[in-house]
Amino acid sequence: MAVTNSSQVPEVHPSSNFAVDTVDVLASTRTALARLTALMSVVGCALFGVAGTASAFPGGDSRGELSFGGLSRTYLVHAPSGTDRPSGLVVNLHGAGSDGAGQAASTNYGAAADALGFVVVYPDGVDQSWADGRGASIPDRQGVDDVGFLTALVDRLVRDYGIPPGRVFATGMSAGGFMASRLACDRADVFAAVAPVAATLGSGVGCNPSRPVSVLAFNGTADPVVPFAGGGMVGRGGPSDILAAPALSARWRDIDRCASAPVEDDLPSAGDGTSVHRFSGVGCADGTAVVLLQINGGGHTWPTGNFTLPGAGLTTTATNASLASAQFFAAHGR
Repeated sequence: MAVTNSSQVPEVHPSSNFAVDTVDVLASTRTALARLTALMSVVGCALFGVAGTASAFPGGDSRGELSFGGLSRTYLVHAPSGTDRPSGLVVNLHGAGSDGAGQAASTNYGAAADALGFVVVYPDGVDQSWADGRGASIPDRQGVDDVGFLTALVDRLVRDYGIPPGRVFATGMSAGGFMASRLACDRADVFAAVAPVAATLGSGVGCNPSRPVSVLAFNGTADPVVPFAGGGMVGRGGPSDILAAPALSARWRDIDRCASAPVEDDLPSAGDGTSVHRFSGVGCADGTAVVLLQINGGGHTWPTGNFTLPGAGLTTTATNASLASAQFFAAHGR
């Protein structure tokens, strides 16, 4: 749109016809201003019409970078198409030796996020791991503040995508699952629910959340890396001691003030050599839920995912960790 500026208005010079010239100039100026006002009104209406329609975020994947703690941290974001108001944010954390792009590929979480309107972010860990508190990774031993980094990343994405309060969640595989558990313990004010996969919590990691957190855990009884019964384990970064999956689930039921005994049932069999027994806490505080999916015969895998590791064991298809966790998150925001 071309805008007439003051240099285009005719100058008024003293002359014998001063009064006539002045009238002509004023009339000409009023005509130009009227035309400009009309044009601006039309443009304004057009812009209002655009604003009045859905101004959806562009869907798909994009990369980002965030400086935190003296380090340049990177991440991959997947946003759902066709919406200007995402229903929540899921932080999806990769296992040791992987990265955000690898986690996106092995979990196919974008499909579940699209179905439920979530933005999902896949951050990259330092040395392809996380400072989850076990002391078994380089970032842990170097004192990297991953809790702080992930919280700062959440702050950015909540602002950028207009995520509703109380709709921030975390999941992760193996070391990423241990990190998700730590986020629930340390930043319950930020994360309403978590869904660790093939992970528990370091036995020496304190867990005194500021408020109840919903937890959905996936653990295989034949996991060769993260023992279902807890105790010593050796991962990419070295040895650590961890809580048993049933013990951690019981601790969360205590934290969330659930009834003493969980309700138990079985998921339908998929005929793949595994079976899933579900333990569900009932009567938990503030509408939270604590659920353990015990995958009998399951290995160190992402249920119905593409995670590959030599000798990892069986991958159950009796449940889909991506879809099940996304549905759990949708039902347990604040």
